[in-house]
Amino acid sequence: MILQDLVNELGRRLDYDVVNGRYKGTPNQIGFDGRWRSPEGHNIIVEVKTTDAYRVSLATIAGYRDKLIENSDIAGLSSILIVVGREDTGEFEAQVRGSRFAWDIRMISADALGKLVQLKENAEGSETGRKIRSLLIPMEYTRLDNMIDILFTTAKDTAEAADEVLVTDSADSPPDVPDTNSTELATKLWQFTDNEVLREIREKIIKVLGQRDGTTYVKKGGALYWNPLHDMRIACTLSKKYERAGFSGFWYGYHEHWDKFLQEGQTSLLVLGCVGAPFAFAIPWAVLHPVLPSLGTTVRASGTYWHIRVSETSLGHYALMLGEKLDSLSLDTYRLDLV
Repeated sequence: MILQDLVNELGRRLDYDVVNGRYKGTPNQIGFDGRWRSPEGHNIIVEVKTTDAYRVSLATIAGYRDKLIENSDIAGLSSILIVVGREDTGEFEAQVRGSRFAWDIRMISADALGKLVQLKENAEGSETGRKIRSLLIPMEYTRLDNMIDILFTTAKDTAEAADEVLVTDSADSPPDVPDTNSTELATKLWQFTDNEVLREIREKIIKVLGQRDGTTYVKKGGALYWNPLHDMRIACTLSKKYERAGFSGFWYGYHEHWDKFLQEGQTSLLVLGCVGAPFAFAIPWAVLHPVLPSLGTTVRASGTYWHIRVSETSLGHYALMLGEKLDSLSLDTYRLDLV
């Protein structure tokens, strides 16, 4: 039962719309363990098994799918996914290969499914999620082009996500941030904060926000988080404090795909974490979005990002700096204490 719940939660982390099934069969009820619908419209009927020590009735599982179609609970393309708690799936594999359902069923261990979730969460782009979900759909792999395409897209997206750290999470020395648009990022010598330190800070911020908002935020991918209903959304980025001529504060990059993600939520926040400080700033998207035209930008191959400069205007007080006119937006209202 616990494994069944965990597998369905992994499905949600892969952005499926998940309906949990029953733990035990009931007369006149369809006994699937999970029903997943992808953003692309493909339906997966999930069967969860702790071990392959016992044979499973493939006809029964296929019957669940047929009944769901008859009841109009699912429409369009559909397939079956068997998730096994142990990595040794040999008996199930042999059973599926020798059955008439071989082209309708995929099989995966729970551990491998968890690795797919990790891979998806470490990438930024939505295309990687789509490619990963395609792995769970039965397909013929005599020709390997589709598999290579999946690997290439995932590797490229993960590399781009790592590259974006240069403009978000760990520079000890910020770039010279102009207040006018620029078309390329100048080459800089960067020193990085340990990734484990950044991870711990971000997790603490997300936990405090969840307690404040009465919900649990889960990782969508990269710096993006949302609640289980997907109507509360967060983009969380980090910066050290910089002390240089004419500036004391924090510097961040805010990416256009983050802005689109936050726009689609009902309650959305850009959260600015401050490395070495016991606070962060949780700025509502509705407050941030109107001032974006006042901020400098940089255009890169992976997209545009805005420069977010948070200056300490007086001891313990911070403001978002707005362009050349030296205007500012006080952030005192949006301060989030982490202690």
